[in-house]
Amino acid sequence: MNDQNPESPAGPDTPRGCPVAHRSTEPVRLYGPEAATDPHGIYERLRKEHGSVAPVLLEGDIAAWLVLGYRDSRRVLDNPRQFARDGRIWRDWREGRVAETSPLVPMLAWRPDCVSQDGEAHRRLRGAVSDSLQAAADRGIRRHATHFANKQIDAFADAGRADLVADYAELLPMLVTARILGLAEAEGRRLVASCAQVMKGGEDAVTHDGVIREIFGELAERRRTEPASDLATGLLEHHAGLDHDEVVAHLRAVLIAAHVTTSLLARVLELVLTDSARLSGLISGQLTITAVMEEAMWNHPPLAVLPGRFAAGDVELGGHSIEEGDLLVLGLAPGNHDPEVRPDPSASVQGNQAHLAFGSGPHECPGQSIGMSIIEVAVDVLLHRLPGLRLAVPPEELGATASTWMSLLDSLPVEFTV
Repeated sequence: MNDQNPESPAGPDTPRGCPVAHRSTEPVRLYGPEAATDPHGIYERLRKEHGSVAPVLLEGDIAAWLVLGYRDSRRVLDNPRQFARDGRIWRDWREGRVAETSPLVPMLAWRPDCVSQDGEAHRRLRGAVSDSLQAAADRGIRRHATHFANKQIDAFADAGRADLVADYAELLPMLVTARILGLAEAEGRRLVASCAQVMKGGEDAVTHDGVIREIFGELAERRRTEPASDLATGLLEHHAGLDHDEVVAHLRAVLIAAHVTTSLLARVLELVLTDSARLSGLISGQLTITAVMEEAMWNHPPLAVLPGRFAAGDVELGGHSIEEGDLLVLGLAPGNHDPEVRPDPSASVQGNQAHLAFGSGPHECPGQSIGMSIIEVAVDVLLHRLPGLRLAVPPEELGATASTWMSLLDSLPVEFTV
């Protein structure tokens, strides 16, 4: 793998195993103007050129492998011994090519949470998170979701119009999750912007990640002397014996997951409001919100690209030689559209839960049922509160902007009867 193609953009000093060194064409960036406006075009071009695994560049022109194939994504996600989650084995990180201020750090660097670890350490920490999330769910996720859904709607109900992204979807899952974690509503609203910046990337990502960790550090200290019925207290009191840094890291991880849910809620609302049959089916009870969510999770998974896995040794994947320490990012969106498993993308996916939206394997999202419950309540309350709810612009005018990790609906303007 050390042979250099004279036409390759990789020069003689390209690090061992660097995916860009395997290319014979210009490297494709998963960030920047084209990626922001046409990520699916990039995915399909890469699939045609490279197959199910393709070399790409992340922010800062850091090399990675993008896994585009459904089966290859499942193989990576289901085999932590070959494809580890521990960012400390990432070669570019070990060898100093990733700066501490890189926007990749909040998404890929190791931290003391279950997301960053495998094996027994992962089982210990994930058990604490799962137990604490279940306890929070038992205390009334739907009650909190109903409260905040109504509160958000109250703010625009008399106007006869709203933007259901900015006024509703961006806020509701975050406010519910902040309450579950143990934060006041004002703190939850403050964290909405910081989470968005972490996922967007750019020069402010690390700063905003620091804001999140600072708020949760203060919460953890508070709950040591003032316990309450919340996730922070549950983690502190769990028999797994989490230390301060582990508690803070897991509160952060749950909040980031809630931000991802905002994208799914927006996409579900888009599906409902751009198809009169879906809307009438939901209102009449002939169609369930779960069925619409399944469609959204196939076509617009809340994370388009999942960070990340690191090759624990040299391995072959998708016809490419992956070397120890290489970074792999999982294309959940292109995987869900893989023609090998979904030859007809227009065919119904109702009842099919084999999508990649929540990942797979030992790191599959432990809070997915909570996120789905929030969305069910959010859609149900909205439809019952706002008679005559309809899209205020033609569907073709709706647009989305993508970062490396997510494709977010820009706005969803609606009108309704006052």
